[in-house]
Amino acid sequence: MAARSTARARVAVMGSGSWGTAFSMVVADAGHDVRLWARRPELAAAINGQRHNPDYLPSITLPETIHAVSEPDEAMDKADIVVLAVPAQTLRGNLGEWHIPGDALVVSLAKGVELTSCLRMSEVVAAAGGVEPERIGVVTGPNLSQEIAERQPSASVVASVDAATAKELQRVCHTALFRAYTNHDVVGCELGGATKNVIALAVGMGMGLGLGSNAAASVITRGLAELTRLGVALGADPHTLAGLAGLGDLVATCLSPLSRNRTFGEALGRGRTVAEITASTRQVAEGVKSCASIQELAARHDVELPIVHNVAAVIAGDLTPSEGIRALMSRSAKAERD
Repeated sequence: MAARSTARARVAVMGSGSWGTAFSMVVADAGHDVRLWARRPELAAAINGQRHNPDYLPSITLPETIHAVSEPDEAMDKADIVVLAVPAQTLRGNLGEWHIPGDALVVSLAKGVELTSCLRMSEVVAAAGGVEPERIGVVTGPNLSQEIAERQPSASVVASVDAATAKELQRVCHTALFRAYTNHDVVGCELGGATKNVIALAVGMGMGLGLGSNAAASVITRGLAELTRLGVALGADPHTLAGLAGLGDLVATCLSPLSRNRTFGEALGRGRTVAEITASTRQVAEGVKSCASIQELAARHDVELPIVHNVAAVIAGDLTPSEGIRALMSRSAKAERD
C-alpha cells in the first residue's frame, strides 16, 4: 500500500548519527531530496555549512541534496518517507514527541529489541507511532556505515509485510553501489539484525582475550544457529537468516573493526568495563542493551540461546568475559543439529 510514488521523493531521515547520515547519502545518490534531522542545532548548522558531519563522518563530503534541520516537524513536513535512524531504546520516546505524516511510509534502521516489552522495532513503530504495519519498512543487512558513506559496494534488504511498500522503499534507496533486495519476512530480518549484534559482542570479547580465528568462526557459526532458532520460533523464514539479513550482517558485524558491537566486545575482553566503554564514545552498540531483551524474548518462547545468555551475564556484571567463554566451552557435548 505504498502511499506515494513519485519520481523524486521527499525523505526525512530522523537521526544524524553515522548510519542515519550514510543512509541519507544513499537516498540522495538515488536522486531524492533529504532532510536530515539533527538533535543539536549546532550539528545541523555544521552539516549545512561544511557539507560534512563533523561528529560522525568527518572525512565524508555530503551531497548538496541533503539539508540538515534541528526541528522534527520541519524535517517531516510533507515527507513521502520518514526514516527512523535513532537508537532502538530511544525510539519509543522519540515517536511520542514526533508527528509523522499520516500518509508517509516509515522505515526503521535500528537493529534492536526493546527492553521490557521485547518488541521488535517495527512493532514499536506501530504501537508508539500509530503507523499501520503496511506502511512500515525495515532496512537491514551488512550496513557498516563508514563503508557505505565511502560508497563502497554493499547489498541490503528492504523488508515490509506489504509488497508495494517494500518495492517503493527499494526504489528510493537502490543505487549502483547500494543494492537493495526486497523481502516480506520482517520478523526474520529484524531478529537477525538485532541478535547478530550480541553475537558480535561475544566474538569481540574472544578477540580481546587473545583467542584465535577458530574461536571466532565457532562463535559466528553457533551464533547463526542461535539467531535462526529464535527467528523460526517466532515465525521467520530460515532462508532469511541464511541471507543478507542474517548471515551477511552477522559476518560483517563480527569480523569488521568498523563494527561498534565487535569493538565494544573487544574492549570488554581487554578488561574495560561497560561504563568506561560507553562513556568513551558517541556511538551506540545496540547489542549492549538488546542482549537482555533478546534473552527475555527467547525465554518467553522457550528457545535456548547460550551465547546470548552468557553475553547478557557479562554485560550485567555477573560474569567476566573469560568466565563467559569458559561457560560456553564447558557445556555438555551434544549433536551439532541439537
